[in-house]
Amino acid sequence: MGERTFAEIFPPGVFLKEELEARGWSQIELAEILGKTPALVNELVMARRAVTPETAKALAHAFGTSPQYWLNLESAYQLWRTKEADESISRRARLYQVAPIKEMVKRNWIESSENVEVLEGRVMRFLSIQSLEEAGMDLPHAARKSSSYNEVTPSQRAWLCRARSLARAVSVTPLSKRSLDEGFGQLRKMLHSIAELRHVPRILADMGVRLIILEALPQTRIDGACFWLDKSSPVVALSLRYDRVDAFWFTLLHELGHVKFGDGAGKEFLDIDLVSDGAPGSHQGQPSEHRANAFSADFLVPKSELDDFIARTAPLYSRSKLVRFAKRIKVHPGIIIGQLQYREELTYAQHRRLLEKVRNVITQSALTDGWGHTPPGNL
Repeated sequence: MGERTFAEIFPPGVFLKEELEARGWSQIELAEILGKTPALVNELVMARRAVTPETAKALAHAFGTSPQYWLNLESAYQLWRTKEADESISRRARLYQVAPIKEMVKRNWIESSENVEVLEGRVMRFLSIQSLEEAGMDLPHAARKSSSYNEVTPSQRAWLCRARSLARAVSVTPLSKRSLDEGFGQLRKMLHSIAELRHVPRILADMGVRLIILEALPQTRIDGACFWLDKSSPVVALSLRYDRVDAFWFTLLHELGHVKFGDGAGKEFLDIDLVSDGAPGSHQGQPSEHRANAFSADFLVPKSELDDFIARTAPLYSRSKLVRFAKRIKVHPGIIIGQLQYREELTYAQHRRLLEKVRNVITQSALTDGWGHTPPGNL
Protein backbone atom coordinates (compact mmCIF):
# COMPACT_ATOMS: atom_id res chain seq x y z
CA MET A 1 0.00 0.00 0.00
CA GLY A 2 1.52 3.38 -1.04
CA GLU A 3 1.67 6.59 0.95
CA ARG A 4 -1.43 8.73 0.59
CA THR A 5 -1.89 12.48 0.43
CA PHE A 6 -4.03 13.87 3.22
CA ALA A 7 -5.35 17.21 4.43
CA GLU A 8 -3.18 17.17 7.56
CA ILE A 9 -6.12 17.93 9.82
CA PHE A 10 -7.45 14.42 10.60
CA PRO A 11 -6.12 12.23 13.42
CA PRO A 12 -4.45 8.89 12.61
CA GLY A 13 -7.53 7.13 14.01
CA VAL A 14 -9.55 8.17 10.93
CA PHE A 15 -7.08 6.41 8.63
CA LEU A 16 -6.84 3.47 11.00
CA LYS A 17 -10.62 3.07 10.85
CA GLU A 18 -10.48 3.14 7.03
CA GLU A 19 -7.86 0.38 7.01
CA LEU A 20 -10.02 -1.75 9.29
CA GLU A 21 -13.07 -1.27 7.10
CA ALA A 22 -11.09 -2.09 3.95
CA ARG A 23 -10.05 -5.40 5.45
CA GLY A 24 -13.28 -6.12 7.29
CA TRP A 25 -11.48 -6.27 10.59
CA SER A 26 -12.94 -5.28 13.90
CA GLN A 27 -11.06 -3.37 16.55
CA ILE A 28 -10.95 -6.51 18.66
CA GLU A 29 -9.36 -8.46 15.80
CA LEU A 30 -6.74 -5.73 15.28
CA ALA A 31 -6.01 -5.84 19.00
CA GLU A 32 -5.40 -9.58 18.76
CA ILE A 33 -3.13 -9.06 15.71
CA LEU A 34 -1.12 -6.38 17.49
CA GLY A 35 -1.06 -8.17 20.80
CA LYS A 36 -2.59 -5.11 22.43
CA THR A 37 -5.75 -4.56 24.42
CA PRO A 38 -9.01 -3.62 22.64
CA ALA A 39 -9.11 -0.50 24.82
CA LEU A 40 -5.79 0.72 23.37
CA VAL A 41 -6.97 0.19 19.79
CA ASN A 42 -10.22 2.02 20.53
CA GLU A 43 -8.30 4.95 21.98
CA LEU A 44 -6.20 5.11 18.80
CA VAL A 45 -9.30 5.04 16.58
CA MET A 46 -11.03 7.73 18.66
CA ALA A 47 -7.89 9.96 18.72
CA ARG A 48 -7.65 9.71 22.49
CA ARG A 49 -4.17 8.23 22.34
CA ALA A 50 -1.24 9.44 20.27
CA VAL A 51 0.66 7.12 17.95
CA THR A 52 4.05 6.33 19.48
CA PRO A 53 7.05 4.99 17.57
CA GLU A 54 6.37 1.55 19.04
CA THR A 55 2.72 1.66 17.94
CA ALA A 56 3.72 3.00 14.50
CA LYS A 57 5.97 -0.02 13.98
CA ALA A 58 3.21 -2.43 15.00
CA LEU A 59 0.65 -0.80 12.67
CA ALA A 60 3.18 -0.80 9.83
CA HIS A 61 3.61 -4.58 10.16
CA ALA A 62 -0.15 -5.10 10.37
CA PHE A 63 -1.10 -3.01 7.33
CA GLY A 64 2.02 -3.23 5.18
CA THR A 65 2.95 0.43 5.50
CA SER A 66 6.00 2.17 6.87
CA PRO A 67 6.20 3.26 10.51
CA GLN A 68 6.92 6.78 9.23
CA TYR A 69 3.49 6.90 7.59
CA TRP A 70 1.71 6.64 10.94
CA LEU A 71 4.14 8.97 12.67
CA ASN A 72 3.62 11.55 9.90
CA LEU A 73 -0.14 11.34 10.36
CA GLU A 74 0.27 11.88 14.08
CA SER A 75 2.68 14.81 13.63
CA ALA A 76 0.45 16.51 11.05
CA TYR A 77 -2.56 16.18 13.30
CA GLN A 78 -0.77 17.52 16.37
CA LEU A 79 0.60 20.49 14.40
CA TRP A 80 -2.88 21.27 13.13
CA ARG A 81 -4.26 21.09 16.65
CA THR A 82 -1.71 23.66 17.82
CA LYS A 83 -2.27 25.99 14.86
CA GLU A 84 -4.11 28.59 16.94
CA ALA A 85 -1.43 28.49 19.60
CA ASP A 86 1.22 28.95 16.92
CA GLU A 87 -0.56 32.04 15.59
CA SER A 88 -0.70 33.45 19.09
CA ILE A 89 3.03 32.82 19.51
CA SER A 90 3.78 34.55 16.20
CA ARG A 91 1.73 37.58 17.18
CA ARG A 92 3.36 37.73 20.59
CA ALA A 93 6.82 37.42 19.01
CA ARG A 94 5.97 40.34 16.74
CA LEU A 95 4.98 42.40 19.78
CA TYR A 96 8.29 41.65 21.47
CA GLN A 97 10.06 42.83 18.30
CA VAL A 98 8.39 46.23 18.27
CA ALA A 99 8.41 46.99 22.00
CA PRO A 100 10.29 45.95 25.16
CA ILE A 101 7.21 44.25 26.59
CA LYS A 102 8.87 42.77 29.68
CA GLU A 103 10.39 46.08 30.76
CA MET A 104 7.21 48.01 29.99
CA VAL A 105 5.19 45.65 32.19
CA LYS A 106 7.85 45.76 34.90
CA ARG A 107 7.75 49.57 34.91
CA ASN A 108 3.91 49.56 34.95
CA TRP A 109 3.76 51.35 31.61
CA ILE A 110 1.33 48.73 30.36
CA GLU A 111 -0.59 45.89 32.00
CA SER A 112 0.27 42.35 31.00
CA SER A 113 -2.30 39.98 29.50
CA GLU A 114 -2.42 36.34 28.46
CA ASN A 115 -4.70 37.41 25.60
CA VAL A 116 -2.40 38.49 22.78
CA GLU A 117 -5.09 40.63 21.16
CA VAL A 118 -5.57 42.58 24.39
CA LEU A 119 -1.80 42.97 24.77
CA GLU A 120 -1.51 44.22 21.19
CA GLY A 121 -4.14 46.84 21.90
CA ARG A 122 -2.32 48.06 24.99
CA VAL A 123 1.00 48.31 23.16
CA MET A 124 -0.54 50.22 20.26
CA ARG A 125 -2.24 52.66 22.63
CA PHE A 126 1.05 53.18 24.47
CA LEU A 127 2.91 53.85 21.21
CA SER A 128 0.01 55.93 19.82
CA ILE A 129 -0.22 53.85 16.67
CA GLN A 130 -3.13 52.26 14.82
CA SER A 131 -1.30 49.11 13.72
CA LEU A 132 1.92 47.29 14.54
CA GLU A 133 3.21 48.09 11.06
CA GLU A 134 3.43 51.73 12.14
CA ALA A 135 5.87 50.71 14.89
CA GLY A 136 8.44 50.02 12.20
CA MET A 137 8.29 53.61 11.00
CA ASP A 138 10.94 55.93 12.40
CA LEU A 139 9.86 58.67 14.75
CA PRO A 140 10.85 62.14 13.55
CA HIS A 141 13.99 62.64 15.57
CA ALA A 142 17.61 63.64 15.52
CA ALA A 143 19.70 61.28 17.58
CA ARG A 144 23.20 61.80 18.88
CA LYS A 145 24.54 58.29 18.54
CA SER A 146 27.45 56.47 17.02
CA SER A 147 25.23 54.58 14.57
CA SER A 148 22.76 55.89 11.99
CA TYR A 149 20.77 59.00 12.83
CA ASN A 150 17.71 57.36 11.29
CA GLU A 151 17.50 54.38 13.63
CA VAL A 152 15.54 54.19 16.85
CA THR A 153 15.45 50.91 18.72
CA PRO A 154 12.16 49.62 20.18
CA SER A 155 13.37 50.41 23.71
CA GLN A 156 14.39 53.95 22.75
CA ARG A 157 11.04 54.47 21.05
CA ALA A 158 9.20 53.23 24.15
CA TRP A 159 11.22 55.58 26.37
CA LEU A 160 10.34 58.54 24.17
CA CYS A 161 6.67 57.60 24.10
CA ARG A 162 6.61 57.32 27.89
CA ALA A 163 8.32 60.70 28.23
CA ARG A 164 5.80 62.28 25.86
CA SER A 165 2.90 60.80 27.81
CA LEU A 166 4.25 62.05 31.15
CA ALA A 167 4.99 65.51 29.77
CA ARG A 168 1.32 66.21 29.14
CA ALA A 169 0.73 66.12 32.89
CA VAL A 170 3.22 68.93 33.62
CA SER A 171 1.84 72.47 33.87
CA VAL A 172 4.01 75.35 32.64
CA THR A 173 3.69 79.03 31.81
CA PRO A 174 3.65 80.10 28.13
CA LEU A 175 6.99 79.92 26.37
CA SER A 176 8.58 83.17 25.24
CA LYS A 177 12.01 84.57 24.54
CA ARG A 178 11.73 86.63 27.71
CA SER A 179 10.78 83.61 29.84
CA LEU A 180 13.74 81.68 28.42
CA ASP A 181 16.21 84.49 29.05
CA GLU A 182 14.98 85.01 32.61
CA GLY A 183 15.06 81.27 33.25
CA PHE A 184 18.63 80.90 32.03
CA GLY A 185 19.59 83.72 34.37
CA GLN A 186 18.04 81.89 37.31
CA LEU A 187 19.62 78.58 36.34
CA ARG A 188 23.04 80.19 36.37
CA LYS A 189 22.50 81.00 40.05
CA MET A 190 21.80 77.29 40.75
CA LEU A 191 25.14 75.97 39.49
CA HIS A 192 27.12 76.26 42.70
CA SER A 193 25.20 73.86 44.97
CA ILE A 194 23.60 70.42 44.72
CA ALA A 195 20.84 71.56 47.10
CA GLU A 196 19.73 74.20 44.58
CA LEU A 197 18.71 71.49 42.10
CA ARG A 198 15.34 71.24 43.82
CA HIS A 199 14.42 74.58 42.22
CA VAL A 200 15.24 73.52 38.66
CA PRO A 201 11.81 71.99 37.74
CA ARG A 202 10.03 75.20 38.86
CA ILE A 203 12.45 77.40 36.95
CA LEU A 204 11.95 75.37 33.79
CA ALA A 205 8.17 75.47 34.23
CA ASP A 206 8.37 79.29 34.47
CA MET A 207 10.43 79.25 31.28
CA GLY A 208 7.68 77.27 29.54
CA VAL A 209 9.68 74.04 29.45
CA ARG A 210 8.37 70.74 30.82
CA LEU A 211 10.96 68.66 32.68
CA ILE A 212 10.65 64.88 32.96
CA ILE A 213 13.04 62.57 34.82
CA LEU A 214 12.67 59.11 33.29
CA GLU A 215 14.91 56.18 34.11
CA ALA A 216 16.41 54.72 30.94
CA LEU A 217 15.50 51.22 29.83
CA PRO A 218 18.35 48.68 29.76
CA GLN A 219 20.83 48.97 26.90
CA THR A 220 19.34 52.18 25.48
CA ARG A 221 22.24 54.44 26.51
CA ILE A 222 19.87 57.42 26.51
CA ASP A 223 21.07 60.49 28.41
CA GLY A 224 18.32 62.92 27.47
CA ALA A 225 15.91 64.16 24.86
CA CYS A 226 14.27 67.34 23.68
CA PHE A 227 10.94 67.27 21.85
CA TRP A 228 7.85 69.42 21.43
CA LEU A 229 4.23 68.61 22.23
CA ASP A 230 3.35 71.42 19.83
CA LYS A 231 5.19 74.39 18.33
CA SER A 232 5.21 76.25 21.64
CA SER A 233 5.49 73.39 24.16
CA PRO A 234 9.04 72.04 24.51
CA VAL A 235 9.88 69.09 26.74
CA VAL A 236 13.24 68.12 28.23
CA ALA A 237 13.52 64.53 29.42
CA LEU A 238 16.55 63.33 31.35
CA SER A 239 17.47 59.74 32.22
CA LEU A 240 20.15 60.52 34.84
CA ARG A 241 22.01 57.55 33.40
CA TYR A 242 25.12 58.88 35.11
CA ASP A 243 24.28 60.17 38.56
CA ARG A 244 26.83 62.99 38.63
CA VAL A 245 26.51 66.75 38.93
CA ASP A 246 28.53 67.40 35.77
CA ALA A 247 26.50 64.93 33.68
CA PHE A 248 23.21 66.38 34.94
CA TRP A 249 24.02 69.98 34.15
CA PHE A 250 25.72 69.27 30.83
CA THR A 251 22.78 67.18 29.58
CA LEU A 252 20.15 69.61 30.87
CA LEU A 253 21.82 72.61 29.24
CA HIS A 254 22.42 70.64 26.04
CA GLU A 255 18.68 69.91 25.76
CA LEU A 256 17.80 73.49 26.70
CA GLY A 257 20.16 74.56 23.94
CA HIS A 258 17.90 72.76 21.49
CA VAL A 259 14.96 74.70 22.95
CA LYS A 260 16.80 78.02 22.81
CA PHE A 261 17.73 77.55 19.16
CA GLY A 262 14.28 76.24 18.26
CA ASP A 263 15.76 72.99 16.99
CA GLY A 264 13.13 70.96 15.24
CA ALA A 265 9.67 71.50 16.66
CA GLY A 266 7.96 68.26 15.68
CA LYS A 267 11.23 66.38 15.94
CA GLU A 268 12.65 64.36 18.83
CA PHE A 269 16.26 65.11 19.68
CA LEU A 270 17.31 61.87 21.32
CA ASP A 271 20.73 62.10 22.91
CA ILE A 272 22.52 58.78 23.24
CA ASP A 273 25.98 58.54 24.76
CA LEU A 274 25.97 62.30 25.23
CA VAL A 275 27.88 61.70 28.45
CA SER A 276 29.86 58.65 29.42
CA ASP A 277 32.18 57.28 32.06
CA GLY A 278 34.63 59.84 30.79
CA ALA A 279 34.02 63.37 29.61
CA PRO A 280 30.56 64.71 28.90
CA GLY A 281 30.03 66.09 25.46
CA SER A 282 31.18 63.82 22.66
CA HIS A 283 32.29 65.55 19.47
CA GLN A 284 30.15 63.30 17.29
CA GLY A 285 26.82 64.47 15.93
CA GLN A 286 24.95 66.76 13.62
CA PRO A 287 25.53 70.53 13.46
CA SER A 288 22.62 71.14 15.84
CA GLU A 289 24.30 68.80 18.34
CA HIS A 290 27.63 70.62 18.11
CA ARG A 291 25.81 73.90 18.68
CA ALA A 292 23.95 72.51 21.71
CA ASN A 293 27.22 71.10 23.07
CA ALA A 294 28.98 74.45 22.71
CA PHE A 295 26.10 76.29 24.34
CA SER A 296 26.04 73.89 27.30
CA ALA A 297 29.79 73.97 27.86
CA ASP A 298 30.06 77.77 27.65
CA PHE A 299 27.00 78.31 29.86
CA LEU A 300 28.47 76.13 32.60
CA VAL A 301 32.02 77.47 32.39
CA PRO A 302 32.68 80.39 30.01
CA LYS A 303 35.32 79.38 27.51
CA SER A 304 37.53 82.38 28.26
CA GLU A 305 37.54 81.58 31.97
CA LEU A 306 38.33 77.91 31.40
CA ASP A 307 41.07 78.72 28.86
CA ASP A 308 42.71 81.08 31.37
CA PHE A 309 42.47 78.53 34.20
CA ILE A 310 44.03 75.80 32.05
CA ALA A 311 46.83 78.10 30.93
CA ARG A 312 47.66 78.99 34.53
CA THR A 313 47.18 75.58 36.11
CA ALA A 314 47.86 72.71 33.69
CA PRO A 315 48.85 70.03 34.32
CA LEU A 316 48.83 70.41 38.12
CA TYR A 317 45.10 70.39 38.82
CA SER A 318 45.05 70.09 42.59
CA ARG A 319 41.80 69.85 44.52
CA SER A 320 42.35 73.20 46.20
CA LYS A 321 42.91 74.98 42.88
CA LEU A 322 39.81 73.39 41.37
CA VAL A 323 37.65 74.34 44.35
CA ARG A 324 38.93 77.93 44.40
CA PHE A 325 38.27 78.36 40.68
CA ALA A 326 34.79 76.88 41.01
CA LYS A 327 34.00 79.17 43.92
CA ARG A 328 35.21 82.24 42.03
CA ILE A 329 32.97 81.62 39.02
CA LYS A 330 30.14 80.31 41.24
CA VAL A 331 29.75 76.77 39.94
CA HIS A 332 30.01 73.38 41.61
CA PRO A 333 33.58 71.94 41.48
CA GLY A 334 32.23 68.82 39.81
CA ILE A 335 31.19 70.93 36.81
CA ILE A 336 34.77 72.12 36.46
CA ILE A 337 35.93 68.51 36.59
CA GLY A 338 33.48 67.59 33.85
CA GLN A 339 34.62 70.41 31.59
CA LEU A 340 38.27 69.54 32.09
CA GLN A 341 37.44 65.94 31.21
CA TYR A 342 35.65 67.26 28.13
CA ARG A 343 38.85 69.11 27.20
CA GLU A 344 40.81 65.92 27.96
CA GLU A 345 42.80 67.77 30.59
CA LEU A 346 41.72 65.24 33.23
CA THR A 347 40.86 61.57 33.18
CA TYR A 348 37.65 60.29 34.74
CA ALA A 349 39.65 58.70 37.53
CA GLN A 350 40.88 62.05 38.82
CA HIS A 351 39.02 63.97 41.56
CA ARG A 352 36.02 61.66 41.46
CA ARG A 353 34.94 62.71 44.95
CA LEU A 354 34.00 66.10 43.56
CA LEU A 355 31.49 64.49 41.18
CA GLU A 356 28.60 64.53 43.60
CA LYS A 357 25.39 62.59 42.99
CA VAL A 358 22.21 64.49 42.13
CA ARG A 359 19.41 61.95 41.65
CA ASN A 360 18.05 61.99 45.19
CA VAL A 361 17.74 65.77 45.06
CA ILE A 362 16.21 66.39 41.63
CA THR A 363 13.72 63.52 41.85
CA GLN A 364 12.16 65.07 44.94
CA SER A 365 10.77 68.01 42.94
CA ALA A 366 10.60 66.82 39.31
CA LEU A 367 8.00 64.47 37.82
CA THR A 368 9.93 61.22 37.98
CA ASP A 369 9.36 57.70 36.67
CA GLY A 370 11.92 55.15 37.80
CA TRP A 371 14.17 54.10 40.71
CA GLY A 372 11.05 53.29 42.74
CA HIS A 373 9.30 56.58 41.92
CA THR A 374 5.86 56.18 40.37
CA PRO A 375 4.06 59.20 38.86
CA PRO A 376 0.82 60.21 40.61
CA GLY A 377 -2.03 58.04 39.38
CA ASN A 378 0.56 55.98 37.46
CA LEU A 379 0.29 58.28 34.44
